[in-house]
Amino acid sequence: MKNTIKSISELEDVLSAPSDRLLNDMEKIHGNIIILGAGGKMGPSLAKLANRALKKLGKKNEVIAVSRFSSRAAREDLEKNGIKVIAADLLNEEELKNLPEAENVIYMAGQKFGTQGNEPFTWAMNAYLPGLVGAKYQGSKIVVFSTGNVYPFMPADSGGATEEVPPEPVGEYAQSCLGRERIFEYFSARYKTPVFMYRLNYAIDLRYGVLYEIGKAVYENQPVDLTMGYVNVIWQGDANEYALRALRYCQSPPKLMNITGTDTLKVQELALRFGELFGKNPVFENEPEPTALLSNAGEMARTFGEPQISPDQMIYWVAEWIKKGGPSLNKPTHFQERKGKF
Repeated sequence: MKNTIKSISELEDVLSAPSDRLLNDMEKIHGNIIILGAGGKMGPSLAKLANRALKKLGKKNEVIAVSRFSSRAAREDLEKNGIKVIAADLLNEEELKNLPEAENVIYMAGQKFGTQGNEPFTWAMNAYLPGLVGAKYQGSKIVVFSTGNVYPFMPADSGGATEEVPPEPVGEYAQSCLGRERIFEYFSARYKTPVFMYRLNYAIDLRYGVLYEIGKAVYENQPVDLTMGYVNVIWQGDANEYALRALRYCQSPPKLMNITGTDTLKVQELALRFGELFGKNPVFENEPEPTALLSNAGEMARTFGEPQISPDQMIYWVAEWIKKGGPSLNKPTHFQERKGKF
């Protein structure tokens, strides 16, 4: 599949193209889908993916995207694609109360970067807001975006943390994310709300993510930090498909699942591969620590199937995007962070 992606519109088309296995599951999902926090890196393409799948199936279900939508262009793009858009501040209880009911909720709201120095807002977004949403949508199925940051660092050769590894979050961002999970667990127990805890790390597309950051460093002859020497990554299109398909697996008590690539990737080897594609010799600094933030995606693969886009394909696409000067979202992952300070 080595063909390149030449523009943002082509990228968005690739990200929002439904696969046969998504269509098979979407056929069994009934009712409207509301996406809370739809204005981030993944939300717009997830909304378009859901809408394209429903239209292809001839279903009349509505996709509703909710966010503050500070970008007018993002809002207009979603509306142009047939998605109902609602601009709302989810922390405004009156605005939240007035949102439409929906049988299916994808909960993407949260705060990560900017946590350092603004911890109260991070806790409000990540642990207080879930209580408001849990009460509002107690009769819905809810897929809750969480993070692999709730796990402890794992040995590089361990295959990553399985869902049975107890949480051991490092830093207030990760602690607040565990808070989000616990609050949704509480409301799931109280109201028997079916919930799916979607522990993601790290999604990428061509404009952001671990691969973009490593590739850009190599291309610009900047040193690649090897301290966090191992990573998992997953193509954003695959991650979005899993989020929609997860609506079929919501349960009470909540279903918990790691969502990421099934390979443990070595940062040094990734940089060397980018070097081959760019005709450059990567520059490295520091030595890899024996542990890293790694998740085991075995249960995901058994439930949903392997991701459709391989690491090699992602690397090639990202390298071609960087070479042609494709735009960046300027949203670094800080995947090298080992003290939880975001």
